[in-house]
Amino acid sequence: MSKPCVLLAAELPEATCAELRALFDLVELPKDEAERPAVLARHGSRIRGMALRKTRVDAPLLAALPALEVIASYSAGLDNVDLAAVKARGIALENTSQVLADDVANTAMGLALALTRDLVNADAYVRSGQWPQRGQYPLGRSISSMRVGIVGLGSIGLAIARRMAAFGAQVAYFGPSRKPVDWPYYDDVTELARHCDLLVLTCPLTPATHHLVDARVLDALGPRGYLVNIARGPVVDEAALIAALAADRIAGAALDVFEHEPEVPTALLQDRRLVLTPHIGSATEEARSAMADHVVHTLARHFGLRRSGQAGAVR
Repeated sequence: MSKPCVLLAAELPEATCAELRALFDLVELPKDEAERPAVLARHGSRIRGMALRKTRVDAPLLAALPALEVIASYSAGLDNVDLAAVKARGIALENTSQVLADDVANTAMGLALALTRDLVNADAYVRSGQWPQRGQYPLGRSISSMRVGIVGLGSIGLAIARRMAAFGAQVAYFGPSRKPVDWPYYDDVTELARHCDLLVLTCPLTPATHHLVDARVLDALGPRGYLVNIARGPVVDEAALIAALAADRIAGAALDVFEHEPEVPTALLQDRRLVLTPHIGSATEEARSAMADHVVHTLARHFGLRRSGQAGAVR
């Protein structure tokens, strides 16, 4: 029996690629886009699955894959996928948002604590020898007494909300619809920001969320309000954020993602009120291993295949 043909459109760990090769007739999408048409012309008609990471899945690519049944994305974000086109074709699509939710939530908590307690600058204060000369470091703020707004209560947002509640914060959320939770729901992100001391962004990047956090939302957050973004950079209007910081209209921000990453504006790099990290929300050994495993699991399950070393069929 021939193996199902799967397109490898992702850079994945070698162990993951080895398992995919064992299970499937694996076709690798060239990194050089100029070489892709020839590969797709040769193999596209028999490709039934795709292992995806950052490759753009648009109408032309889908047209070259008429037999495609399933896409397994290594990432949580799907802003590189034409979701409408995928849905119209009836192609199954899975990401890793549930797999990486805990580690991203832990990152968000670390960023929030570093921001509100000024931990990065406090570390520099000790290392630079200022403590003996200047004495007690300025006071920070307590998350335990804050009203925290979560923008996007999916798997990651829910994990953050639960952690914030465990810290004693008052949680509320914004999203396209209410969820079966007891926290207050806002259908307007500006009103949520006005209600909150700390706004945490976890929503996907879509046309509706591009620049969702603009000057109006930042003004509603106010001069004692904080922003944490572990979603996608373009969810925030970066120019509006820079202007708000310059005018002291918000207290500070912790950013793991940026509008044009890896490029970061000088104004953000030089602002001590910011905590900046290089898109490391899910960057733990454990999370990345689980994400890679989920890609294999999704494809194997779709085709009813048993993975090596497993006692039973993939469920």
